[in-house]
Amino acid sequence: MAQPPSSAITTAVADKTRPEKDTEQDAARHPTELIAFAKVKPGDKVVDAVPGGGYWTRIFSTVVGPKGKVYAYVPAEVVGFKSHPLDIAKAITNEPGHSNVEATSRPLTEQPPASTDNTIDIFWTFENYHDLHDSFMNGADVGAFNAIVFKLVKPGGYYLVSDHAATAGSGLKNTEDLHRIDPAAVKAEVEKAGFVFDGEIKILANPNDDHTLKVFDPTIRGKTDRFVFRFKKPLH
Repeated sequence: MAQPPSSAITTAVADKTRPEKDTEQDAARHPTELIAFAKVKPGDKVVDAVPGGGYWTRIFSTVVGPKGKVYAYVPAEVVGFKSHPLDIAKAITNEPGHSNVEATSRPLTEQPPASTDNTIDIFWTFENYHDLHDSFMNGADVGAFNAIVFKLVKPGGYYLVSDHAATAGSGLKNTEDLHRIDPAAVKAEVEKAGFVFDGEIKILANPNDDHTLKVFDPTIRGKTDRFVFRFKKPLH
């Protein structure tokens, strides 16, 4: 049964100050349902990893409110991209109502300050996990990255991974060419870091996607078969 959204979530998604480029994606991304599934609430500390244009960052910022914190984390490996993702993240920190956002950047497997260990309520990555395995990450150790996420998340906290599904059994074969990843491969990697699988929501699933097309193909873009997994850090 789906988690009902809180008033904080529905208010954040309905916020009239959200950019039009963000609200245009709501029908394809189902933010109300996904954020409710992630259990984000006022006062939480959330990491939005590889935030892109800041779609999720802005909503998280409004949901967690002035007593919460959102870290828009841009891996150093992607800072030089044409869209200047770190500049976008920094700009959000100056937008009205988003002063609780902090733009951060470091290499993918570099340890963050020890003061952040066991402090994060939700670590979130949307449609980017497959990229961790790609050539532009310069051979970064994904296992080491997940171990860092495990250290950051507080006991009882969550790691949310959503991505484009590849053919079952394909493992990491199509992360670079199709920008897809086998859901089972993600589950195995994240569980290896110590997280426990805590459920999934299938609102982004598409049984008509045969998993053979690149996610940017116009016939499937925005309609790919996507999985959303929630993992939990054990209390002990």
